[in-house]
Amino acid sequence: MYAIVKTGGKQYRVEKGSTLLIERLPEDEGATVALQPIMFRSDEVVLDAAALAKVKVAATIVEHIRGPKIRVFKYKPKSGYKRTAGHRQELTRIKVTDISMGAAKAAAKKAEAKAPAEEA
Repeated sequence: MYAIVKTGGKQYRVEKGSTLLIERLPEDEGATVALQPIMFRSDEVVLDAAALAKVKVAATIVEHIRGPKIRVFKYKPKSGYKRTAGHRQELTRIKVTDISMGAAKAAAKKAEAKAPAEEA
């Protein structure tokens, strides 16, 4: 069972117990956050918005870190123009604690059980 979640403008494939490095979240370390699922896969694939509203993906913030320094160098030949800049991305390490479908499966099975009985 896994889910595809969206956070920070990127999409990640997550399973229960997996850790991710994502763009910085405003919550403190140890806080639990809910991630927005865009796909859920267990026995069947769930893609529609109504069913995805019942999918819950919970994660715990492990730590806030900064990524490696990236050097940006601009240069124009024969004019003496040189500029150096650097960038370090703010990152958050999270651990996925729970992926659940909620009560959607039970409701769907009850609806399927009622439908054949009503047709007969």
